[in-house]
Amino acid sequence: KRQECTTCHQLDGADEGIPSIVLWPEADFVVAMHAYKNKRREHPVMNMIAGRLNDEEIAALAAYFANLEN
Repeated sequence: KRQECTTCHQLDGADEGIPSIVLWPEADFVVAMHAYKNKRREHPVMNMIAGRLNDEEIAALAAYFANLEN
């Protein structure tokens, strides 16, 4: 699943047009992903991606990106 994220989000933490998700606090990542999943936060691509993830996958991605070292 993380490869899907890094299609748009840069692993080096660059924030050029698309926000960085590297080193985000896990709780913030989970809240944002659930907002996309429940369509409280509108973005067609993110709504689709988040909608395909279950809670465990969201938590795993949150942990991965929160602790990613460049």
